[in-house]
Amino acid sequence: MTTFLRDTATVFSREVKPAAREPVTLLFEMGQPLLFLFLFGSQLDGAVGSSWQWFVPGILVMMCLTGPMSAGYTLLVELIGGSMERMLVTPLNRTAMLVGRTMKAMVVLLVQAVLIILLALPLGFDLHAAGVLAALAQLVVFGVGLGSFSFVLAIKSAPGGTLFYVVSQSILFPLLLLSGVLLPLETAPGWLRVLGYVNPVTYIVDAQRALFAGNLTNPSILYGTAAACATAALGLYLGNRAMRQGV
Repeated sequence: MTTFLRDTATVFSREVKPAAREPVTLLFEMGQPLLFLFLFGSQLDGAVGSSWQWFVPGILVMMCLTGPMSAGYTLLVELIGGSMERMLVTPLNRTAMLVGRTMKAMVVLLVQAVLIILLALPLGFDLHAAGVLAALAQLVVFGVGLGSFSFVLAIKSAPGGTLFYVVSQSILFPLLLLSGVLLPLETAPGWLRVLGYVNPVTYIVDAQRALFAGNLTNPSILYGTAAACATAALGLYLGNRAMRQGV
């Protein structure tokens, strides 16, 4: 266990240092979420109750999808460039390589989420501390699974990389549009609502909105937590197996 923790810390440090040296990159990555927050969120005022309480959780889920899901891109670049092969011949634990990389993606996500929440406060967003903390913890669990899936996809896509771009983009936008992140599914056609109900991200979004509203007893929180845990468990299992098998 000590060796595993040391290897995880080594990989995490290797991954997080470039981001720490260039914090401005984090702000550029938040460009699209900020545009949605300020330009789209204000148009929902009155249409969905408290628009900021409804929209901010959706923006954070969108960031959770686009951030960890694209984390595999870094791994893909290393696979194509050959630097990952040099890591694979070291005594570093393969599972630690996965966990360390995933932890870096989660730290970036948390920093960006805190910034979004702080920027939303002057707009009328009400902060329920307990609910926000629980919501961020749920996002971390969900993001761990998504990040792991992206690493599996990167490994399977090497050395060309085409598969990574095709699959990630073809999955990402349907997951977003069918989850009610930007518009409520209640007003959608029946067939669209059915597709939304089979989308696990929908349950994450509903749970996030309940938690950010401070409604800690809402049943949707249980469903969202179950969806997040299932995603994390499956992602870690597949990611760990892919790392152990090597490239």
